[in-house]
Amino acid sequence: MSYLKLEAGQTAVITGAASGFGLELARLAASKGLNLVITDVQREALDKVTAELTATGVQVAALRGDVSRSEDVHALAEMCQERFGAPNIVINNAGVAHGGLIWEHSQRDWEWVLGVNLWGVIHGMRHFMPLMLDAASKDANWRGHMVNVASMAGLVNTPNMGAYNVSKHAVVSLSETLYQDLALVSEQIHCSVLCPYFVPTSIHNSHMNRPAELRSDSKPTVSQMVAHATSTKAVTSGKVTAADVAAMVYDAIEKGQFYIYSHPEALAIVKTRMDDIVSGRNPSDPFAAKPELGQQLREALKAGLKTAQQK
Repeated sequence: MSYLKLEAGQTAVITGAASGFGLELARLAASKGLNLVITDVQREALDKVTAELTATGVQVAALRGDVSRSEDVHALAEMCQERFGAPNIVINNAGVAHGGLIWEHSQRDWEWVLGVNLWGVIHGMRHFMPLMLDAASKDANWRGHMVNVASMAGLVNTPNMGAYNVSKHAVVSLSETLYQDLALVSEQIHCSVLCPYFVPTSIHNSHMNRPAELRSDSKPTVSQMVAHATSTKAVTSGKVTAADVAAMVYDAIEKGQFYIYSHPEALAIVKTRMDDIVSGRNPSDPFAAKPELGQQLREALKAGLKTAQQK
């Protein structure tokens, strides 16, 4: 089977391209001479990245947009088609993080997290895959690849991260189904799902770009504040960089590799979960290998609740 080989002049679409994985994916694509179609909700940051990438000599088309809005992703697809034609690579990368005890998530919390993390991928697939399939039908030598960014949180269920877990599990399911559906109709287009663990990006600050209409009317709960502090520490202390992960992604594209892991050693907890499911036993403690982490979470929640009660 023939997979996509990266060559100068091909086109890559990347959402959430102004920071984190998206930025490094765009930089690496530029270094390979690919045309770039990028979007991000942060206008100023997007303008800065566009200038940086253009200075390398590649062609860049940028559009400020919110991937949770179908019309914004549709506009991105139209711009790509008009400027470069069908994209060879689409990376549905944009994502946000939000944690806390699952029953404490407000409707706006759910709408925001699922809107970006899940609907952003759905919109990317709906608007770009038809363009790719059409290009493949017209040229037997044309190759394409779609990458959906999920998370290790799409394979395990760490407590106090409910909405995020749900959104990323859905992206894994969507991606696996996309893989199977593509196998029915095309040998020219393939897909992957990226499941990174803790990598230093700005996702722990994604709340800063939360739309005003989806901001909570109430103050963060104790569990939500604990979740933010915990995720900030975990993300910023990661040793594998976003640039490392970007290299993994393009390597996987050329190999036709579906699952992409930044920390394959973390798959032990995924295996435990799968064993739980197959054997029908109750879910195992996700902190079993590092019980001190679970204890720290319990203590932080207990201390926070006690402080809140004293006020």
